[in-house]
Amino acid sequence: MDAQHTADNPRVAVTLKGLVDLAKPAAAISLGHANIRAAQSGNYLSHLKGRGMAFDETRLYQPGDDVRRIDWRVTARTGKPHSKIFKEERERPMFIAVDYRATMAFATRGVFKSVQAARLAALLAWAALQQGDRIGGQIFSEAGCLELRPQTGKPALLRFLNALVKPAYSGDPADQLDIPLSRLLHHARPGSRVYILSDFRGLNPAAERHLTNLAKHCEVVMVHIADPLEMRLPSKGRYRFTDGLREILFDSADRQRAQSYQQQFADRRRLLQKLSSQLHSLLIPCSTQQTALDVLTGARPHCR
Repeated sequence: MDAQHTADNPRVAVTLKGLVDLAKPAAAISLGHANIRAAQSGNYLSHLKGRGMAFDETRLYQPGDDVRRIDWRVTARTGKPHSKIFKEERERPMFIAVDYRATMAFATRGVFKSVQAARLAALLAWAALQQGDRIGGQIFSEAGCLELRPQTGKPALLRFLNALVKPAYSGDPADQLDIPLSRLLHHARPGSRVYILSDFRGLNPAAERHLTNLAKHCEVVMVHIADPLEMRLPSKGRYRFTDGLREILFDSADRQRAQSYQQQFADRRRLLQKLSSQLHSLLIPCSTQQTALDVLTGARPHCR
């Protein structure tokens, strides 16, 4: 398949128009994942947990004020103790990390994992815009990493959608997950809601540590994207796979090899389930056959 046909095929590539058209269906998405997390972990989680605090004003010190919030500059200038007053930030930062590595350019049914990730990211960005949150993100691949600082309004959303279509990478290449997760620790502010859209291949011990540290200060939602063939191989058949440059032939009659392949996927899914439980975060399984909207609304999957 040549580059032009690839760009025109909505199953293997995304367009700006296609992502913009997701604005209307995004209205059906609720971003109140705190309730879901509470149901999973059995613990109460406040809707306001983790939101940032913004400086509001300085006033004369009053009995009971936290001494750590004394404004020493104003106190020194006026000769009277003053306290800094903070208010909760109404706009919550959302940081959407999108995996565009080579393993995401794959599907046997539905759409490429990378296309599913882009559609999920666009729906989340539109939903964030509609509820007044700031929108930012990260796109990473073997070509590098791109971070977009969370900002408010439609220009920030369009900047993110354009990056999903044509990412301008910089920074270190990300063949494993530890590099983009390490960068997330520096770019996602405490109190942010962080979505990670990936097949989570390359989830090494360093990546687990970064994810654990990220979850200490942010609300983390992991969306595990997989193709049906990764979940379960057919019992019989010979299958040819290509990335456009190389080809491999897989014979599912080789039961030892087939079982090893499926075991790797099962181990990865169990590790993600264990991590999500330990971190009190949400794990959303996602098939390439589902619509992105069904994934985020919890609707029953339907095949196309």
